[in-house]
Order: sequence, then C-alpha cells, then structure tokens
Amino acid sequence: MLTYTHKVHYYETDKMGIVHHSNYIKWMEEARMVYLNKIGLSFKKLEDMGYVSPVIGVNVEYVNPTTFDDEIIVETSLSKYNGVALDVSYIMKNKVSEVVVAKAKSKHCFIKDKVIVPLQRDNPQMDAILKSVLEESITR
Repeated sequence: MLTYTHKVHYYETDKMGIVHHSNYIKWMEEARMVYLNKIGLSFKKLEDMGYVSPVIGVNVEYVNPTTFDDEIIVETSLSKYNGVALDVSYIMKNKVSEVVVAKAKSKHCFIKDKVIVPLQRDNPQMDAILKSVLEESITR
C-alpha cells in the first residue's frame, strides 16, 4: 500500500464550496502514478517499453464531502491482477479527521502496438513484479 497526500485546491470546488466529484478520479490517477513508480513500473518506463495502460473501468463511492484546503490521504493498493488486467483500490481520507471521504477502484489493461497484451507472456518480468505486489497486498 502507498499513502499519497493531496491538498485540495480552490479551483477543485464547486459553487457550494464542495470538491467536484470529477476531481477524485484525478487524485486516483496522481496516486496511481506514484504507486506504479514505487513498485518499479513508472509510466515513463512503461511507455519507453511501448506499453500504455488505459483505464477500462472506474467506480467511486463518495462517502463524505471535502472542501478547499483539506488534505486528503489516498491509500493506494493493487487489489487484483490476472496477467492481463489489474485493479487498483483507493481509500481516501481526510488527513486531520481521518474520516473516509471516498472509496474507489480503477481497472486497467496493458496495450502494446494497439493490442491488449497478456503480460505473463509478453513481459514476464513485469508480470512477476505485479504478482509479487499483489501477493504482498493480500497478505497485509
């Protein structure tokens, strides 16, 4: 698991002073980039090897509102990987109150040369990293 902190900007809020729901997905992306970098699979490295990893699904449960200047902790972990697609889970909490503000998942695949590729065959080293990270996430 990785903990990433995002400080809410004024422009992320709506007319009521509440963070617009679309921003949570942006925070997930920020946290996921840091997470992938931490496990040795930075987006730069992936792209240099010819891979892209698009979002093929996203689900967000908004639990409590956030407002300007809140600090939000995004706990990020790999929750599923089958060799072709992976799911990343996120728990977002207010840093001060520790209240959960959102729970989310995003699903991704790997594409190379415009074709979805199974990593276990196309890149066994990346496959092994993801399997190891998943096992570590499950045993925690």
